[in-house]
Amino acid sequence: MNKLVFDKASGIKAIAWLSSLIPSLKDKKYVIEVKQHKNRRSLDANAYCWVLINKLSEKTNISVTEIYRHAIKDIGGVSITSCLESEAVPMFTKAWTSHGMGWQVETFPSKIEGCTNVTAYYGSSVYDTVQMSRLIDSIVAECQEQGIETMTPNELEGLKAQWK
Repeated sequence: MNKLVFDKASGIKAIAWLSSLIPSLKDKKYVIEVKQHKNRRSLDANAYCWVLINKLSEKTNISVTEIYRHAIKDIGGVSITSCLESEAVPMFTKAWTSHGMGWQVETFPSKIEGCTNVTAYYGSSVYDTVQMSRLIDSIVAECQEQGIETMTPNELEGLKAQWK
């Protein structure tokens, strides 16, 4: 797959790059998609998050899953709330939660007859660097409350800086 990261100032170069690909294309249909570039979080940051979650689990006797899922609900900005027909909620819940451990659904009554309000939380696998940073900060704060040693603030900033 060919991929180019560019900004507005280098847009003309991007068009030239795309034009240079045309002779190599076969007689098939192709899709061109332009979307905003986002820095991916570092795998080290993800690993550190799980190290801390495991330490919390060991110290508190609360399952890793419960700690992780609770932290997701606490950080904000990682959910969407919708009103669904009540009969569609079980199928939606099954599909949503099948994405992974952090993908959660909460329901609450709607004022609309035959409907249910659903808050669907995204798992950290799709978090951008800002969202993942908030998750790690939340886990770090909880570890510190429990007396669990964590990276120093400077070390944490260094870990987060790898994302940029």
